Amino acid sequence: MKRFFPSTLSRYLASLYAVSFLQLLGILLGIVYLFDTVELLRRAAKFENVPFTLVLQMGLLKLPDVGQIVLPFAILFSALYTFWFLARRHELVIVRAAGMSVWQFLGPIIGVAMLIGVFHMSVINPISAMLISRYKTLEETYLQAKDNTVSIGDQGLWLRQKTREGGFILHAEKVSMPEWRLNGVTVFFFNPKGDFMRRFDSRSAMLEPGRWVFNHVSVNEGQGRPRTVARESVDTDLTLGEIEDSFSTPEQTPFWTLPAYIKTMEATGFDSRELRIHFQSLLAQPLLFAAMIILAATVSLRMTRSHPTMLMIGAGVTIGFLMFFATSFLKALGASDQIPVFLAAWFPPLIALSLGVSVILTTEDG
Repeated sequence: MKRFFPSTLSRYLASLYAVSFLQLLGILLGIVYLFDTVELLRRAAKFENVPFTLVLQMGLLKLPDVGQIVLPFAILFSALYTFWFLARRHELVIVRAAGMSVWQFLGPIIGVAMLIGVFHMSVINPISAMLISRYKTLEETYLQAKDNTVSIGDQGLWLRQKTREGGFILHAEKVSMPEWRLNGVTVFFFNPKGDFMRRFDSRSAMLEPGRWVFNHVSVNEGQGRPRTVARESVDTDLTLGEIEDSFSTPEQTPFWTLPAYIKTMEATGFDSRELRIHFQSLLAQPLLFAAMIILAATVSLRMTRSHPTMLMIGAGVTIGFLMFFATSFLKALGASDQIPVFLAAWFPPLIALSLGVSVILTTEDG
């Protein structure tokens, strides 16, 4: 006769784990916020126009983004605590004595973890992307004093830069990588008052140390016919690294707009592997969180006097470190085109899940 898991017990286990997760996540976020605020205060001390309230605001804006990093650890350690709590009160013994299998009482906890993954992917990530974009704007304005803006859109690359003569806006229809050659370039120059001075239309442009170099340029200064020159240059203090850093990072792109942004990057000529890995990693997150619960179960369900609490904590720290290292390492391999994108994003949760299930099937009786 098939035994069904009581709904009351299922709700109890799910709520116990959910409360443990929220408490631990709150503690971790509080610690992160404290250290981030101290670091921002240290950076703000170099500037005169950065009030203390702005530093506190910037710390809060950055918090959800950092929270996404500590989220898997909160999933893992809250599971360890939940299993330890149940074992200390002998509730696991009672559940086993009632004839329930390990999968039946793991089910509600795994379900909560996967729901957290779905909620993070669909709600928290878009909110975090919006807040971290606002944080980056404040950081560039108050802590870096940048006068350059770079953006990627459906029409190509746009760049705005201030100079001693005023400034210019550069638009390129396409970018050839990895040499960073801009094709179909248009540049508008303005004086310090914002009045139009001249326009460049160039077939291609390259960023050399200290200057932009334009080839086959049509120069229009607003009066008379445009003149054509083979080569023109404009001084700049930009570097390729600064331009790349100005792009929207994966963390600044909401989950729901990632596919469209990936298409835009590819159409413009930029490498989108990092964005695609980030998107696939978000899709794999519910599975990763389920794997974290099962791994936590492998080191905590058979606690006895010979397996003290510190041993369980040490095992949990080891598991968390190994998962973080494996995930980061495979993402780096994927971003450098060493392994496929799907493998870089899905291999860590699949391997962790397989190992956890294998251990439980070996040590448990069902």
